[in-house]
Amino acid sequence: MDSRFVRATIRHLLTVIFLGICMMWIMAPTNTYKQKWKPSISKKVVSTYFGTQAPNMLIWTFPVLFVASLGSLYLHLGKNSNQNASQSNEKKHRQALWRKPVLVKGPLGIVSGIELAFLIMFIALLVWSLVTYLRRLHTITPKAAAKEGVKVWEMKLFDVALWIGLTGNVCLAFLFYPVARGSSLLPLLGLTSEGSIKYHIWLGHMTMVLFTIHGICYIIDWAVTGNISEMLKWSHSDISNVAGEIALLGGLGLWAATFPQIRRKTFELFFYAHHLYIIFVFFFILHVGIAYTFIMLPGFYLFIVDRYLRFLQSRTSVRLLSARLLPCNVVELNFAKTHGLTYNPTSIMFVNVPGISKLQWHPFTVSSNSNMEPDKLSVIIKGEGSWSTKLYQMLSSPIERLDVSIEGPYGPQSNHFLRHDTIVMVSGGSGITPFISIIRELIFRSKRSQCKTPDMILIAVFKSSLDLTMLDLLLPITGSPSELSNLKLHIEAYVTKEKEPTTDNSKRVCSILFKPLPTDKPMAPILGPNSWFWLAAIISSSFIMFLILIGIITRFYIYPRDHNKNEFSASTKAVLNVLAICVSIAATASAAVFWNKRQYSREATQVQNIEGQIPSGSPNLRAYNGDRELESLPHQSLAQAIKVHYGGRPDLKRMLFERKEESVGVLVCGPKKLRHDVAAICSSGLADNLHFESISFSW
Repeated sequence: MDSRFVRATIRHLLTVIFLGICMMWIMAPTNTYKQKWKPSISKKVVSTYFGTQAPNMLIWTFPVLFVASLGSLYLHLGKNSNQNASQSNEKKHRQALWRKPVLVKGPLGIVSGIELAFLIMFIALLVWSLVTYLRRLHTITPKAAAKEGVKVWEMKLFDVALWIGLTGNVCLAFLFYPVARGSSLLPLLGLTSEGSIKYHIWLGHMTMVLFTIHGICYIIDWAVTGNISEMLKWSHSDISNVAGEIALLGGLGLWAATFPQIRRKTFELFFYAHHLYIIFVFFFILHVGIAYTFIMLPGFYLFIVDRYLRFLQSRTSVRLLSARLLPCNVVELNFAKTHGLTYNPTSIMFVNVPGISKLQWHPFTVSSNSNMEPDKLSVIIKGEGSWSTKLYQMLSSPIERLDVSIEGPYGPQSNHFLRHDTIVMVSGGSGITPFISIIRELIFRSKRSQCKTPDMILIAVFKSSLDLTMLDLLLPITGSPSELSNLKLHIEAYVTKEKEPTTDNSKRVCSILFKPLPTDKPMAPILGPNSWFWLAAIISSSFIMFLILIGIITRFYIYPRDHNKNEFSASTKAVLNVLAICVSIAATASAAVFWNKRQYSREATQVQNIEGQIPSGSPNLRAYNGDRELESLPHQSLAQAIKVHYGGRPDLKRMLFERKEESVGVLVCGPKKLRHDVAAICSSGLADNLHFESISFSW
């Protein structure tokens, strides 16, 4: 059967299920759902095996996990297809209009038309949910309040607090989708993990605002009604107030460390405080009970799958082959990798160096190209913070080996920039790094006679002449300058802090060849972005295993004591479900990784054999003996493509408006002001051929 037909069928099925999920979220706050739909479903699915949590498992958890599994299969079938080529110009134009920035400056940053549309729809869902709940206030009468021994406004405040919490649960249900880096849901929507972080930030703020109001309203109500002791209540089979308070405190501690003033100045505090999400989620489950948690569970379930796979990948020390040190405090690390690990330009990878910190993981741009360099992967690190500065200092002193662990890489599903006639890349400082991977991809494509490559203009803004050495990284460490001959590349470099060239012969680019240990393994793909089929198998099999485990536990342990009357300990039931989920994911993911390791081991042996074939006369590499081999800079062919300007900044408006090609892709990476300036130019409406894309890493 034609894979295109299968993919089309899957796509239509996914669309129907997605619309069904959206409809359920719209209906959830209504009396129709509460009084008709859910009771009807409960009569059919509540059993001795799954108890009262069965309806929410069927309505909320199963559809999303089914979409994630089916979506992984969809991506597996289309991994090698080039969808961009089959799109009509009209469809491309419509997509480009939706992706144009409509908001440039403000608390939300740069927001495209489609992002703003979905944000408005999501806020509308929150408003609809809250308003629908609030319409029930008219049912609270003086008679009903007197029966409870409280005033009308006190009873209304109690219910409003509950409804605000239920609205906050809508935000929480979507909170973990953007941070499941290897999930299939993001690429199904054309998103990347690094580009989706801002959605996680938006959702996090909305979640904590609503939950904080929820908690404050309850405390006020308990205080005025003389029931402040309710704060210490841990119900046996109902809502646990203490658990909710602990969850809220954990969330507030996490939230406080996310504000820009704290995150930028003390990133380590932000990083460590974010681990409070474990306390927040665990005690939230104990607070609301496992049956209700299944409404919010799918996003967290996919996050656990992704997090455990990353954990398995990060347990191995990877094989670091070499490094290039630049005088501008930049280092390029070159790792060995298996052929099965593929990725697209602008991908990122998380790096951990135990010699600096065993807990800190930092994201960096992958500069290599998996087609051009099938056995190696490179990342570029700018020494700007304390962690990266320590790394540069370590490599500047005699060292034979560096212990490194990695997670990733993660990136876009397609080379979307190839659809343009011309690509204009605007970078500030270390923002040049994602464009290096694009240039290397086009170098590879330029060697193929049938492959047409777009023209490229790189506008690179640096502070000093030393930063110009970053342009040397446009070529791989073993690359030849002649590889640029077929590429239509023009580089405009601007040095803003200097009026004229300065030279310092004491500072040169140097290269180091490491001596890895036999136990250091070449990088192998994490199951997910490089093996969608296996990710589908893990998600589906782990959920089936969970259903079997919880069915056995409920039937033979919980039901004989409870008989589906909600008399069993809610906390114990929640803990048993959480353990069953964790065991199921750990067992299936570990089995899948173990099965695939055999193939990785064969490829790793081949890679290690190739490593010994590097010519001893290579001008860029030599075995470590306490000295450093120096490179001349820049490469002669590269220097011919570069025009350097001193003492000024580029006139971006003029340079972009001069481009008259039908489709000009404008990619920008760098400081916020630079990104905002370029976005404002592209969204001005004065040039419809400019298609903006911001590459921003806000982890």
